Amino acid sequence: MTLNYKINKPVDFVFDCLTNMTRFVSVHPVINKVNYLGKDKYLIFETLKLGFIPISFSYPAVIESDYDSKQVVMKAVVMKIVTIEMLFKINETHDCSIVTEKLNFSTAFPIKSIMQRILIKQHALLFKNIQNSIV
Repeated sequence: MTLNYKINKPVDFVFDCLTNMTRFVSVHPVINKVNYLGKDKYLIFETLKLGFIPISFSYPAVIESDYDSKQVVMKAVVMKIVTIEMLFKINETHDCSIVTEKLNFSTAFPIKSIMQRILIKQHALLFKNIQNSIV
């Protein structure tokens, strides 16, 4: 699945929001903590609300970035049942940044469509928060 976001912020700012984990936590709607484990490895702490019930969990992730190409790759195994790979490519236009996100999911359970809907909603909020952030 490919998603696109238009953000009226400089490319470097958007790249920083995706790669600087302190800033990433501040703009992400459900990630509330990130622990650095060394060499592109992190432990992500997340709280989802299912209705009024918060569900907190953590999972390992690898986050690789390339400043020159303005690409960020995030790979995670969530709850040991869903493997997610996200590729963010940030391009600059004359007045904004365009982020192209490619999402790949794999799971043995019939929850792929549910996970996709959750992630689409979360990332729409993520990029809205980046848009509303102060440079």
